[in-house]
Amino acid sequence: MGRHTAAALAALLALSLPSLATAQTVAIPPAGERASPPPFDPVAEARTYLARIEAIDDAGPQLNAVIVHNPGAAEEASIVNGASLLAGRTVLVKDNIETREWPTTAGSLALADNMTGRDAPLIARLRQNGGVVLGKTNLSEWANFRSSDSVSGWSAVGGLTRNPHGTDRNACGSSSGSGAAVAAGLSWAAIGTETDGSITCPASVNGVVGFKPSTGLVSGELIVPISASQDTAGPMARSVADAALLLSAIAGPDYGDLERAGGEGDRAFDFTAGLDTASLAGVRIGVLRDRFGGFEPLGQIYEQALDDMRRAGAVLVDVTYADQPAMGRDEFTVLLYEFREGVDAYLAASPAAIPVRSLQDLVDFNAVHALSEMRWFGQDLFAAALATTDRPAYEAARANSLRLAGPEGIDRMLAENDVAFLIAPTRGPAWVSDLVNGDNYRGGIGIGNLAAIAGYPHLTVPMGAVEGLPVGLSFIGAKWSDHRILQAGAAYERARMVPLPEPRLAPWEPAAPTR
Repeated sequence: MGRHTAAALAALLALSLPSLATAQTVAIPPAGERASPPPFDPVAEARTYLARIEAIDDAGPQLNAVIVHNPGAAEEASIVNGASLLAGRTVLVKDNIETREWPTTAGSLALADNMTGRDAPLIARLRQNGGVVLGKTNLSEWANFRSSDSVSGWSAVGGLTRNPHGTDRNACGSSSGSGAAVAAGLSWAAIGTETDGSITCPASVNGVVGFKPSTGLVSGELIVPISASQDTAGPMARSVADAALLLSAIAGPDYGDLERAGGEGDRAFDFTAGLDTASLAGVRIGVLRDRFGGFEPLGQIYEQALDDMRRAGAVLVDVTYADQPAMGRDEFTVLLYEFREGVDAYLAASPAAIPVRSLQDLVDFNAVHALSEMRWFGQDLFAAALATTDRPAYEAARANSLRLAGPEGIDRMLAENDVAFLIAPTRGPAWVSDLVNGDNYRGGIGIGNLAAIAGYPHLTVPMGAVEGLPVGLSFIGAKWSDHRILQAGAAYERARMVPLPEPRLAPWEPAAPTR
């Protein structure tokens, strides 16, 4: 597509979808005060999303959030059963999840021809429930597990994803494209994947809802892996209700694997149930007060969120947590070991004509294609994974990290303080993307790593912005408390009084002083 004129682009962007305008600009009022939404027209929405992708992702500010899109999405939406769960709603899918239409690349040129012709189980469920696959989203290459100096949101296949709230700012990783696409109104919702922060961080910095479900609730089959014990796919959307609806459509275990899903099998569950009436009144909430990294602007927004919860009747209980260096150390050992095993198995089993069949093949491929693959950062994590082969050491590391994150981490805080769930800021605001120096995370924020390691649910909901850059509020609970966490997030959405920023679709600029 050629670049649109400024007038044409402005006219197209004026076609904001109702869900985008509502979720991005104002607090959601109580259900009884909301105007009835216009009738849902899946064909018209699909056409609008396709036009927006061409106008602001392929052209215009060129967000690079979408690698490939489906020009026949509107036609597919027109033949979907309108009584189905999703009724023709369009969903973008992170490009480490197999879909039958396109190659699954994980952002790597080594997998540019990984055309398997298969749908991952979660994608099969999406289609069975009336969802339309709109396209595939860019990501941090190999889900940000190739180099310790990587740049989140960059892949050799898709380039650098730009944050729609500041196009010079990072969209975080590794589900960067999914988060940026939802924020920019390029689809109704998207699917990301997380090992440790890869759904919740991009959701937070792009100003959308992201939900990392309990590990095993959504099938991990036919997804390019990092960690068998921590990986999970999950929804990203503009409201908790939309995220819960998408989760209802994709939840289910690997084919033939019921034990991993806690015995739930393929039984359908409506995660939207009770969201519109969920209340925080009388709910005891564990507040991690010191997990804002000492960054005062973030701390002030967090305090506003706490005030909103108090007004909604919540009982706030201060909870303390001390970092456990051994947990992160052992998690790293787990990720290295499981990545080597998982990638070797995935590559060996791919039915596509790909040039790599093992992690060692990948290392060799990147060395040969260093100019295109390793111009900005190397592959030291690949090398470390190749050397991590001690199974007893791995098993000990997994047991220890799981104990510190779950029973002695989240479970202990919940039990000792008699609280239903824990809250903390998710991340700080987006940093400037820097291909030369790499990422610039602000540390000491949130406790999302505990939920990732333990496999517990973690929801992030927009709670405001620092100088126009979104920040999210985390809700974390016990294993399999996914529905309860979503209800809490929906209740907070209704209580939130802070207006949320619209995407600028331009480089960030400081706001004019108010006094």
